[in-house]
Amino acid sequence: MNIQGFTQSVIAGAVASVLFYQPALHAQESANNAQAEKKGLERIEVTARKTVESLQEVPISVTSLGAVELDEKGISVLTEIQQFSPNTTLQNSRGTNSTLTAFIRGVGQQDPLWGYEPGVGIYIDDVYVARPQGAVLDLLDVERIEVLRGPQGTLYGKNTIGGAIKYVTKPMSGDPTLNIQGTVGSYSQRDIKLTGQLPLIEDKLYIGFGIADLTRDGYGEYLESALEGQDLENYNKDLTAARVTVEFTPSDDLFFRFAWDKTEDDSNAKGGYRLLPSRLTDAPVPNSVFDSYTSLPTENNVELEGYSLTANWDVNDAISLKYIGAHRESYSPTNIDFDNTAVDIFDVPAIYEDENDTHELQLAYTGNGFNAVGGIYYYDGESCGQFEAILGFLGRVAFATPGLTREVSGCNNSESIAAYVQSSIDVTEQLSLTLGARYTDEEKQATVRNGLVFDNVYPESNWIPGYVRPEGEIVPQVLGTDSDGDGILDAPAKESWSRFTPRVGVEYQMNSDMMFFASYSQGFKSGTYNPRATINEPAVDPEVVDSFELGMKSDWNDNLRTNVTLFALEHNDRQYISVLPVTSPEDLQQILGNVGKSTAQGVEAEITFAATDNLTFDVALGYIDAEFEEVFQETLEGRVDVADSFAIANTPEYTANFAANYVLGTDIGDFVFNANYYYRDDYTITETANSLITQDGYGLVNLSVSWQSEDGSWYGGIHAKNLTDEEYVVGGYQFVVENPDDPTGYTAGTGGDNTLIGYYGDPRTVSLTLGYRF
Repeated sequence: MNIQGFTQSVIAGAVASVLFYQPALHAQESANNAQAEKKGLERIEVTARKTVESLQEVPISVTSLGAVELDEKGISVLTEIQQFSPNTTLQNSRGTNSTLTAFIRGVGQQDPLWGYEPGVGIYIDDVYVARPQGAVLDLLDVERIEVLRGPQGTLYGKNTIGGAIKYVTKPMSGDPTLNIQGTVGSYSQRDIKLTGQLPLIEDKLYIGFGIADLTRDGYGEYLESALEGQDLENYNKDLTAARVTVEFTPSDDLFFRFAWDKTEDDSNAKGGYRLLPSRLTDAPVPNSVFDSYTSLPTENNVELEGYSLTANWDVNDAISLKYIGAHRESYSPTNIDFDNTAVDIFDVPAIYEDENDTHELQLAYTGNGFNAVGGIYYYDGESCGQFEAILGFLGRVAFATPGLTREVSGCNNSESIAAYVQSSIDVTEQLSLTLGARYTDEEKQATVRNGLVFDNVYPESNWIPGYVRPEGEIVPQVLGTDSDGDGILDAPAKESWSRFTPRVGVEYQMNSDMMFFASYSQGFKSGTYNPRATINEPAVDPEVVDSFELGMKSDWNDNLRTNVTLFALEHNDRQYISVLPVTSPEDLQQILGNVGKSTAQGVEAEITFAATDNLTFDVALGYIDAEFEEVFQETLEGRVDVADSFAIANTPEYTANFAANYVLGTDIGDFVFNANYYYRDDYTITETANSLITQDGYGLVNLSVSWQSEDGSWYGGIHAKNLTDEEYVVGGYQFVVENPDDPTGYTAGTGGDNTLIGYYGDPRTVSLTLGYRF
């Protein structure tokens, strides 16, 4: 990669960023005393490198938000974290409330289908969340959220190429506690959260719990449904979550934690907004971006459940041994109406299922001038699914059949074992080196069934009233192996990969308040099989990211903190669909291949200015220049580079967050006034440069006032979000191209309609929270 690609504008942005301020991030012992201790700059503790360290001592780009700050800002769901982390995208994916689209520095995964590895890893107490379904976590009993930007692998069990998001829950200690919290707000929001802990054996054995019931009416409605008796709320919320934790400390050097959690999201399927009127039926563009039409059931369900066991043994003052074992599973039947009309033009009912087991054994050593963390990680996961692309209208009109469906189903199973180590070596009192390495060996097995049925087919009987699904498999297996030589595929296809990925860094501690660092790291995203395969195509190889960072972390005095990182990355062997030449127009030859290469370079600045003991100003700035260098596709003329027609999705050139926080002490307790403005530059939803679904730059204004009584038992807050009621796209589907010769101005796509659909972020909301802890 050409490192000189750092442009003058990037360097200028880095210099200018020193003049601003970065998000204030809190590390607190408890919610009761944290506000009282806001005097100047605070020490923020993170575990980004698997040990407890000050944020200012960690030579990577990381953002950390603690429980107090989350409460003060009224942040209740993971996607809101994107406002405070530069060059980060965390948004709801299209048709559900719970599926996550995550990008960091232009690296992520747009398609949530089984078989595709996420580019950004999600961890709950160091347990990897494998699938994006259900990854939009509602924050319950959380101590802090950490966002690590750049490849992670030499310290983490599961390698991720874009970055990692760590969800850290609160440890238990002290006396019995109970926290009751209720929230009411716009659109009939009604949330109840109950958390607490009970010491069964003083200072040794604790049981903790958390329960949440979160409901809200829809932001819009389904204006028309083809099915009777449907709940017509659109963008509503109906979610319950529970968590139980048992912690046992039999001695000062032994610690055990067992944790169980479950989430069930029964919110309706999310209907998209038609950006163009239908050419096939009476479905004009709705007046509200939250209104839609549908011919599918509005029922939707996402179920998540998991448990984990953590054991930690401090062998001596220098060595500790840690084990983390976990099992997680999810089940998600969903309805996605792609055309969003009351006619079955392009409907996709689907089921996603996955389960995985992980085991990690980790050794940490702390010595005089030498620290190291190493481990062995094992992952065994099964990810399956089935979807029906129902083109019923086309089947009746073009083929005079009862309907038309392309059914696709299959599984993509993964088994991975990895060894990793990272060390920090003090060369002098000021200069240190970081050396890390990871070796991964991974095997994938996959099957795909794909075929046409000249009828409307649904995943299960009674999916719609009265539907009876035919017995057995109704489409052939198209990807796999022939185990008995009879010419019929009847077993999974298999492929394996292994790779060594390094990390090298150098850190210079100029003085106790200023550190400079530079690093090179490599990450890779596993190879896989095409889950939509129509032929028995080979697997694709892993994607590889080479990342370079140059940064500074400094506390200039007791009032000003400046953290700045310059970065550049090269993303090779990107996995994309290519359309192969066909011999007849009804053929469909799409294969997944390593056809793309992209680069990115930019700057991130996070700065805090504590103007007084009570007033803090924060700014987080991000700039990125990301583009495709090459994208090869097969055509009738041969292989051609079509990089000019591709763009990096979900990656605005600029992101910025400006915030102010003021603490007012009174006789009835402390009031905290919090305001922030978040700006997000233009971005595209899909990877096509000429996408018809793009979002212009926009800004969100949020205001909060929180209060806590003098004894800390009562607390509350008023939170107003998106005060200017901005409309902004967070997802969409495009199955249409512009055509000035067509009367509608467009050439119809799949299903024969002008399908151009957008999904939007939350409108203006106001909520009131009141809680009591004892």
